[in-house]
Amino acid sequence: MRITGYRTLSTVQEWGRPVGDANGVFSDGVVPVSIVIVDTDEGISGVGLGPHVEIERIFPAIEGEDPRAVTSLYDRMLRHTFKAGHAGPVFGTIGALDTALWDIKAQAAGEPLWRLLGGRDRRVTAYASGLDIGLTDDELVAEYEVYASRGLRAAKLKGGLDIERDRHRLSLVRDVLTEAGHGRRPGLMLDVNEAWTRKQAVRHVCELERTLDLIWIEEPVRRWDAEGLAAVSRGVSASVATGENLTGLEQYRPLIAAGAVDIVQMAAVWGVTHFLRASALAHAHDLPVSPIGNSPVGLLHAATSVPNHLTSELQDLHTPVGVSIDLHVEDGAFILGDAPGLGVRVDEERIRAVNRRPQAQTADSPNVRPERAGRRLLAGVDGVIPTGQVPVVSLNSRNEVSPTVRH
Repeated sequence: MRITGYRTLSTVQEWGRPVGDANGVFSDGVVPVSIVIVDTDEGISGVGLGPHVEIERIFPAIEGEDPRAVTSLYDRMLRHTFKAGHAGPVFGTIGALDTALWDIKAQAAGEPLWRLLGGRDRRVTAYASGLDIGLTDDELVAEYEVYASRGLRAAKLKGGLDIERDRHRLSLVRDVLTEAGHGRRPGLMLDVNEAWTRKQAVRHVCELERTLDLIWIEEPVRRWDAEGLAAVSRGVSASVATGENLTGLEQYRPLIAAGAVDIVQMAAVWGVTHFLRASALAHAHDLPVSPIGNSPVGLLHAATSVPNHLTSELQDLHTPVGVSIDLHVEDGAFILGDAPGLGVRVDEERIRAVNRRPQAQTADSPNVRPERAGRRLLAGVDGVIPTGQVPVVSLNSRNEVSPTVRH
């Protein structure tokens, strides 16, 4: 079997509501999703959900090769990006191609990837994650009632702009999950997407912990700040979760050495091989791992085969437009199917027919770090949202974070 070519597609995830975090909000809820399809001379094609930046430079590393040599080809792709480096979306392109190769390998074996990788149980524990900072209280409750109806009893909220607002929203979701669980205490997490300084993080979380029990605080400070993350971990009761934006084992090593990470995370977009290697590194230090992403299907399969998987992120209960996946959610878990490979099917005609594109990225996108992140002084005064109001973050004429309030 030989790799003969690739195709790229772009579709969208349609949330039907605002989605975002402390950095900004997609007000229309339309989020771009990139797809890479790798073809072989035996008619088997593999799917990878991820970017295709500089794919024309990376693909020659695997063209004409046997796709079943996945891990060796992964290292070949890394070597092809040696001079310029493999960070950011380039690493995501490698991850998308890597995931597609694992899909091909498992299809060729006639097995679902979870079984090929050595998984015994197709059930992958999940937590709810609604990218929910742009929701009103009523919308927030309604959203997590849907998650609760699928048996989810742990939730990660977006926050970090206002202590009392975060306390209020976490309490609302706690009550939803408690009622659904017949009084059983749920799990709560808070993700602030690198919005704080070290002292802000400790102050904010310690205040929340006066009345709430948090399992983890996610990305409280910048992703590379090993000393700062370690200081936060020492200063709060909650675990510190981070790693979704780290690209390569070399970026994990200093954090683990500094005691800066309690929950090791990996983004789905970085690929299956990266997840397996990072999981082994974390396991060597007795640390649990947790996949991140809206469609983390490759990592869900891989999670069944590692001994230190804790829980996986469940965002939208719907798949991207034109994509179907052989899995379902019940009793608080992803249930993987028996379709060979990843179980991902792409309807290229539907994607081209819909041809819906997200809005152009602006300064109020979650992908753009606000100018005053980490330098906000008071809630409602210095760019932070007052309690009881809902932010759609934008920049004002002075390039300062300015909330547009939705009631």
